[in-house]
Amino acid sequence: MTAPLLFGLAILLAAVVPGPDFAMVVRNTVLSGRASGMWTAVGIGLGISVWVVATSIGLAALLAASALAFTAVKLAGAAYLVYLGIRSIRTAIKERRRPAAEIELDRPMRHWAAFRSGLMCNLLNPKAVVLFTALMPQFLVGGGSQPVLIGELAAVGMTVCGLFYIGLANLIGLLRTVLERPRVRAWLNGVTGTVMVALGLRVAAN
Repeated sequence: MTAPLLFGLAILLAAVVPGPDFAMVVRNTVLSGRASGMWTAVGIGLGISVWVVATSIGLAALLAASALAFTAVKLAGAAYLVYLGIRSIRTAIKERRRPAAEIELDRPMRHWAAFRSGLMCNLLNPKAVVLFTALMPQFLVGGGSQPVLIGELAAVGMTVCGLFYIGLANLIGLLRTVLERPRVRAWLNGVTGTVMVALGLRVAAN
């Protein structure tokens, strides 16, 4: 059990550092409420398990070794973040231009849409390629494919990351009465949108 526990700690430390996944949970929770943030977290957690399996069978290493493939993932991830960021900024601009009394809360995001956004954000994050390519060999020791250990690491990574972001969504959800104020929502939409655009540009530039 030592390897899964240490792996879980490493995943937790990586999740705590704000990045695209962190920003996605914040964005969806602010826009559509706690449930959307939690489903986003579930999608991110599944993405972690996919990366564990992909790294274990060598796909992540091949992706990291191929300049063309790595660049494609990087640009796709950057474009996705910029696209979502611009959508948030446009929403903020529209809300700022309208009288507060006329601003209606957004319709709740469908659970599938929130889940999909979290999954896509994680899978299109090029830093995940680098992280898991460097991290997984430290835990996959010995001969064979070690399917049991791989399954344990995938489950631990998905659980730890998912629970962390579910906690984040619930923490933001506690501020619901404040976040539902039209002007506060407009400001937060602008901030989260700007952050996501900046993250996307940074991903593309690195």
